[in-house]
Amino acid sequence: MDAPLLFALAHARLLAGGGAVQSVWASQRALGLVWAPDRRAGVEPGTAWVFLLNPATELWTLPEKSAAYSLLKAESKTDLGRKWALELKGARLCDVEGDPRERWIAFELRRRAITGRIEGMKLAFQAIPSRGGLRLDGIDLNPARIGMGTPFPAKQPDCEPDTPPMRRWREKWGDDLDAALHGQIADVLPGEGPLLHRHAAWSMERAEKLLLSPQKQAESRKIQKERLRLERYGEALKSDMERHKAMLLLREPAMRLQAELWRLKGATHSVELQDGTRIDLPPGQRVEETVQRWFNSVKKAERGMKRVAMLEKERLRQVLEIGGLDDSGAVSNAPSSGGGAANPKAKTTKEKRKVGHEKNDRRADGKGKAYRSLMVDQFEVLIGKGDADNDNLTFKVADSHDFWLHVASLPGSHVIIRNPDRLSEPPKDVLERAAELAAFYSKARDGGKVEVHWCRVADVNKPRGFEPGKVILKSYKSVKVYPKG
Repeated sequence: MDAPLLFALAHARLLAGGGAVQSVWASQRALGLVWAPDRRAGVEPGTAWVFLLNPATELWTLPEKSAAYSLLKAESKTDLGRKWALELKGARLCDVEGDPRERWIAFELRRRAITGRIEGMKLAFQAIPSRGGLRLDGIDLNPARIGMGTPFPAKQPDCEPDTPPMRRWREKWGDDLDAALHGQIADVLPGEGPLLHRHAAWSMERAEKLLLSPQKQAESRKIQKERLRLERYGEALKSDMERHKAMLLLREPAMRLQAELWRLKGATHSVELQDGTRIDLPPGQRVEETVQRWFNSVKKAERGMKRVAMLEKERLRQVLEIGGLDDSGAVSNAPSSGGGAANPKAKTTKEKRKVGHEKNDRRADGKGKAYRSLMVDQFEVLIGKGDADNDNLTFKVADSHDFWLHVASLPGSHVIIRNPDRLSEPPKDVLERAAELAAFYSKARDGGKVEVHWCRVADVNKPRGFEPGKVILKSYKSVKVYPKG
């Protein structure tokens, strides 16, 4: 974003009227200010300013219902947003400070405190690539408060005598340069309508290019990678099935040997049956050992075939979710539900799972939900409320690929980290935060550092007759944290 355009947009918002900041959110790369609606000023309900630091340092106007806005807000940090909201909520824009030759702009805002005193503050935005940052300072006696991105001085930086963007604007606007810089000429941006409306359309185009398109491409690559994995997995399951079927062929010779074992007992190398058929035995094994081993191999093959069939069924379910099969039964390259026409079977499966989750949301006594829900860095974390609710959460609400946590050796809530992308393990920060919650909602709440076990839901088992909330784990890993709610 060129400095003259940033300067013009800031003054256009100032000319529209000093609207109040209705709500605030903040993440590591963006600050969002939602303005109170003012149709006379051209501010529609749900219109937000987004000060973006990454992947570009730009000022956007986005509607709250847009996909780009939802994507950025989903990254917001509760604690960080609370700090900014504490200072900015309810403030009104009253002046703009800056120079059209430098990508630095400051917005002077004022609000009335509970005590009746008028508080002044200055929100400075430095839109210099690789040095983008935000800074909130008190205008009166208040010290510097909050910063984001690269730190920079509160004072406006020294400007170059002339810059390429200013020369381009001077050549384009000539005598109307001052009016263009102060947001009085809408044609500084392409489109139709007032400058603020054009800024919103421009922002949507930039968001599509910088955020949504890369995300769609990344999702497409991820889906393609998952398709290849499922195809290789299917080939491996097919190979296992063929191997198990081959082992079933041992059933007939084993039965024939068993029928004549009374006379062949102790024989080795090779035996001849009464009908003249000769059967070779494995080296070093007597006939009775061979019969027993062959029958064991057949039983193992039967169990293996059932297991492979179950795994193949789950593989086909995953295939349907991401795109479907071709005529040969292999994973097709049809677009998934995220990039084209959705597979109707996959949609039906998702709807059934959603209905099942809704039916299991309630507590055993019918009073409220069976679990608490919160977001930790875009991961949904669910926390059980009681023993029966823990079972409900783990075995009915959670999916087999979700992550499961519980404090070691003490009673407590089951904690689930949703894993829709089927990651091999959760991010370290998410895992530690979920472990802190598992420790907090347990008998270890008032203790020091405690051990928390975690694994996949598929590794959690509840044998028949176990008390509510009690489970056993096939395998698990551990993390040590302090309890924190």
